Amino acid sequence: MRRFSHVLFIAGALVFSAVSAICAPLASWNDGPAKQAIETFVKKVTDPDGKDFVSPEQRIAVFDNDGTLWVEQPMYTQLAFALDRVRQLAPQHPEWQENPLLKAAIEGDMKTLAASGDKGLLELVTVTHAGMSPAAFQQIVTDWLASAEHPRFKRRYTDLVYQPMLEVLAYLRENGFTTYVVSGGGIEFMRAWSDRVYGILPAQVVGSSIKTRFEIVDGKPTLIRLPEVNFIDDGAGKPVGINEHIGQRPIAAFGNSDGDLQMLQWTSTGAGPRLGMIVHHTDAEREYAYDRNSHFGRLDKAMDLAPAEGWVLIDMKNDWKDVFPAAK
Repeated sequence: MRRFSHVLFIAGALVFSAVSAICAPLASWNDGPAKQAIETFVKKVTDPDGKDFVSPEQRIAVFDNDGTLWVEQPMYTQLAFALDRVRQLAPQHPEWQENPLLKAAIEGDMKTLAASGDKGLLELVTVTHAGMSPAAFQQIVTDWLASAEHPRFKRRYTDLVYQPMLEVLAYLRENGFTTYVVSGGGIEFMRAWSDRVYGILPAQVVGSSIKTRFEIVDGKPTLIRLPEVNFIDDGAGKPVGINEHIGQRPIAAFGNSDGDLQMLQWTSTGAGPRLGMIVHHTDAEREYAYDRNSHFGRLDKAMDLAPAEGWVLIDMKNDWKDVFPAAK
């Protein structure tokens, strides 16, 4: 009987250990400087008896989206969406064949599209994302995400979010933080799914936008999206977007590219404890490996400045046990 009890004790201990590991706040993170930086920071700012305590209303954390929370290779997801929209709408717009950029999009000429730079991508977005209400646009996005698959992983784009970063979002919220997405991506594009995928409400999404106009359509008040740029929430635009939408400086910022540089600077130079982290894509086998020479998510200057600024590089290959959530 004693031996049987001993076996039960050991079995119970093993089960408890396994459950504890699964339920750990950052279960998909390997022990190391990156995980330690997150945990140490959270403990400091939530200890009411400590000198670094930050009240809950000041615990603001901001996250870039593309390459920080979900995959951005071989192209931004919103660009893939815009290209599909161009091809879908092309039969209604024969004049697009006269526009070199739109013609390249219709024909899948990625070399010409890449050479067009940010200006070209912006033109694609304004052409394909306008002429409807925000609600109608978000429904189009929702329908597209329900069927579109990533060309390499053959999974829905919303399945290709980073499991370790989902855990960071949850961990911060459990400790009284309010989490925001601050991205160069379209604000209405992200609002269509941010709550369902990240647990981030539409009101907590800061992004680029096109102009919107109020109209009375068929006797009903309506908002119509216009083919004109309103705001670009990238680079130096990110601190501006944070100020306009959030109204206070964050104490934690997570990014992955030079487009997040100014957001990291704005966050980390405030008074009191601060956390700046950069996802470094180093895992070609499980995801992608890229930094200085990438067309999308280029990480160059921010990586050089990180040591002096105190920003922590997250090494995807070595710091993450898993990259994506398990396939359903």
